Amino acid sequence: MTRVPKSRMRRSATGRLRRSPVTRTPDPRSPIVLKLGGELLENPTDVRRVAAGIAALAKHAALVVVHGGGREIDAALAAAGIPKQQVDGLRVTDARTLDVVVSVLAGAINTRLVAALRGAGARPVGLTGADAAVVTVRRAAPMTTVAGSKVDLGLVGSPVNNGTPRLLTDLLAGGYVPVVACLGTTRRGEVLNVNADTLASHLAAELQARRLVIAGGTSGVLDDQGHTIEQLSVAGAAKLIRTGTANKGMVAKLEACRAALRKGVGDVLIANGRDVQFGILAEATGPLPGCTQVTR
Repeated sequence: MTRVPKSRMRRSATGRLRRSPVTRTPDPRSPIVLKLGGELLENPTDVRRVAAGIAALAKHAALVVVHGGGREIDAALAAAGIPKQQVDGLRVTDARTLDVVVSVLAGAINTRLVAALRGAGARPVGLTGADAAVVTVRRAAPMTTVAGSKVDLGLVGSPVNNGTPRLLTDLLAGGYVPVVACLGTTRRGEVLNVNADTLASHLAAELQARRLVIAGGTSGVLDDQGHTIEQLSVAGAAKLIRTGTANKGMVAKLEACRAALRKGVGDVLIANGRDVQFGILAEATGPLPGCTQVTR
């Protein structure tokens, strides 16, 4: 078991050293939600390594996996001659873009990951947010960008509270690992694109997860000198967004962290999915090397 001393010196978002307490002991009965960035699911070697790590983690915790697929979507859009549009890390989605998003996420990537997890010894079940109202959404309202302008994201969904997703809790009770592609549907059955960080944050809150892990290709949240911030508060995350230190995709990640923590999730780890040892995430109670722990 990985243990963290009750008081250690941490480097804050401002670069100053301070003592930080250990976070509360998580409820071992609560699930972990793991969000995987699409950059971890492109190369066969990465997919096999990630699948082995997830299978190890699933032996120690109830686990829900959410995945994106941004770079593969970008490549498919380019091949189809459809321009890519993004604002503050969020994809602007029209009807043609949505068709590509659905085919890449629900088709290629989800199936590839589920197959690798089965090969690694896990019991995965491939889903999207559309299945059995796992994620109910409404059309996202026009957003105000970090720069202050208003943007309509188009066919993008914003999750709404719809109660605990029964399909996920039933699967978890049966020892399965739900693998959810980041799509959702409205109550009228309209399919919408959903940012993967936002969807993972929503599910973590609905399931009262002990931990949300956001795994991508960067070593946590970086300060203005490019160093990983080991521990970050909700207020510190807001400051990074406000000052522009966090930009592009990291803005969406930090907003997802803040939302999850406000709704009772134990803590959030932002990690480099190529370096982190997934198997220890169920027991580690503090910051890990190369990760940023976001707490209240």
